[in-house]
Amino acid sequence: MSLRTRLTRRAQLTLIGLTAGGVAAAAIAVVPSLADNDSSEPVTVAAQQDAAYGPEPEADSELVAQPNELTTMATASLSPDTMINRARTWLTANSGKPVPYSMERVWKDGYRQDCSGYVSMTLGLGKPGLNTVGLADSRNGVTKRLSSVSQLKKGDLLIDYRTDDGDFRHVVIFEKWANASHSAYWAYEQRGTYGTTHRQLKYGIGNDNYDPFRPVKLGGGGGGGTQPPAPSVSWPTLKSGSQGADVRSAQQLLASRGYTLDADGVFGPKTRSAVIRFQNAQSLAADGVVGKNTWSKLIKTVQYGSSGQAVKAAQTQLNVYGYGLEADGAFGAKTKSAVVAFQKKHGLQADGVVGPQTWRTLLGSR
Repeated sequence: MSLRTRLTRRAQLTLIGLTAGGVAAAAIAVVPSLADNDSSEPVTVAAQQDAAYGPEPEADSELVAQPNELTTMATASLSPDTMINRARTWLTANSGKPVPYSMERVWKDGYRQDCSGYVSMTLGLGKPGLNTVGLADSRNGVTKRLSSVSQLKKGDLLIDYRTDDGDFRHVVIFEKWANASHSAYWAYEQRGTYGTTHRQLKYGIGNDNYDPFRPVKLGGGGGGGTQPPAPSVSWPTLKSGSQGADVRSAQQLLASRGYTLDADGVFGPKTRSAVIRFQNAQSLAADGVVGKNTWSKLIKTVQYGSSGQAVKAAQTQLNVYGYGLEADGAFGAKTKSAVVAFQKKHGLQADGVVGPQTWRTLLGSR
C-alpha cells in the first residue's frame, strides 16, 4: 500500500513525495505532529497531513524531490549504542509488547509504524519518517552506502530499496554478527504480523536486493573510528533459544567454572540448567537468563600465559571480529596481539589483558 502526497505550486511547502514499499509514506519536515498530544490513540499519517495542510489537493503529477528540498535529516551526532537503545524501546512500548506494524498509522511518538518509520525513529529524523527509498537516497544526507557488507558495524542499515513492488521493500538495523563466518547477524526490525523484533537474520548478506548503508550522523561507540565505547554499551542477553558466538562463549565460561556442557552455541535445556545453578551459587536471581549481572560474575580476567575454557571464550569473541585465532585455550603471542589490536580499535587501554571492560566491549559493541 502506498501513500502519495500532492501539492499545488501555490502551496509553497517543502515536502518529499516518495512512494515506498513495505514502508510507504511521505517524509514531512516542518509538519507539527499530532502524535505529541496526550492521547493514547495512534494517529494516522493522513490525519497529520490533513490537519497541517487541509484536504489533499489534486495535481497532475507528484513532486520530484530536489536535493535542496530534502530537509528531513538527523540533527545531531548519534552513537551506535544510543541508536540501538532507541530501537529497543519499541520492543516493549505497547504496554510491554512490541509496537504493531502498520504502513498507515503512526505511534504515540509520532513515527510511522512500518520498517522505515521505525528506523527514522532510531535516527531521530523528522516525523513521521522517511521511507526506504528516502533512507537510501544520498541527497537526504542521512546515509552513505558502504562498499561491502563486511564493513557493517553496530547501527548500520541493510536496505532493500530497489525491489519493483514497493510493498515489499524493507530496511533492518544491524546490531552485530552472530558467528565468526559472518553468515548471520542480529538485527532490529519492524515487520508485518510481529511488529518490532530482535532476531538473527541472514537475508541481505548474499546476492539479493539489500545494500549496506551507514547513517552519516553515526559515530563513536563501535560505529566507526577508534572512540571509546559509550557508557551505554551493554552485555548481550542470552536465554533459551539463543544461538551463536555469544552463547558459545557463555558455555565456555560456564565450563571454566566447573559446569559440564558442550560449547555448541545453542542455548538449550542443559545450558539453562547450568546457568541457574551458577546463579544460585552466586546469589543471583536464578532465572536462567544470562544478563549483565550474570555476565559480570561469569567472566574471568585472562592474559598472556593463561589457559583453559575462559581463554577459549575470549578467542571465540575475537574471531567474531575476524582475528582468525585457533580457539585452543592457550593465551599466547597471537592472542595477545589480537587483544591489543581490538583494544586500540575500540579506544580501550591496550594492555593485552581481557578484563571486565574488554569483555563487555567484545560482547556488547559490535
